[in-house]
Amino acid sequence: MTAQPPAPAQPAPALPAAVLWDMDGTIIDTEPIWQESQVVLTSRFGAEWTHQDGLSLVGSGLERSGEILRGKGVDMEVEEIVQWMTDFVVERLHGDDLPWRPGARELVEELHARGVPTALVTMSRRTMALVTAEAFGAGGFQVVVAGDDVERPKPHPDAYLSAAAQLGVEPTACIAIEDSATGVASAVASGAVTVAVEHIVPIAEGAGDVHLTTLAGVDVDRLLELTGPALSARAAERQGGPASVPASAPVTEEDAR
Repeated sequence: MTAQPPAPAQPAPALPAAVLWDMDGTIIDTEPIWQESQVVLTSRFGAEWTHQDGLSLVGSGLERSGEILRGKGVDMEVEEIVQWMTDFVVERLHGDDLPWRPGARELVEELHARGVPTALVTMSRRTMALVTAEAFGAGGFQVVVAGDDVERPKPHPDAYLSAAAQLGVEPTACIAIEDSATGVASAVASGAVTVAVEHIVPIAEGAGDVHLTTLAGVDVDRLLELTGPALSARAAERQGGPASVPASAPVTEEDAR
């Protein structure tokens, strides 16, 4: 019997043009601090505020949060509420002692080492976003887009579109990483391949291209394995031809094992 030649090696998945990161709940675990700020503020005005009220604001723009808190009985202007909550959270963040989410810091740093541009895309104010960005030093983000940099907050795609434009890349050639349904909707609307990393609030498994519950153990190569089919499909769409890798159902953590 004639020996069959070995199958040709599959090419390694191409690197994305950039990886665009949400911050709160995705890179740093600030959501409990935001919720504490809401409890403290509403209690000062004798307003009723529940844990479910806090969960309903995860991923939302701060102005919307301010409007809801004001509607609950916080007798302050929306901008004052936003600034008060931001100051509350920033005071509890301390450089290298930031409450990192598992695997997030390591993945940001490895992306930098592999030459993949990254951006921080958050609805927090820029003053707070810079606390996280500066913790990475030169090994972190090339671009920061904060809530006060865009007119329309998530779930609108504006912040992700702005980040891609500032990096000079196509949004559909990027990976976006998010932890909330609102953020996932924003990233999906931008056209980016979206990785939903469920944290405090549930995210429907079909909401993004990949659904995980943690980034622990996810290095760059694993990220490319998970997102490769969706990135290939987007590339084919940009070129106006069929995908070399067929588009498939969203990848779940169960599929990824």
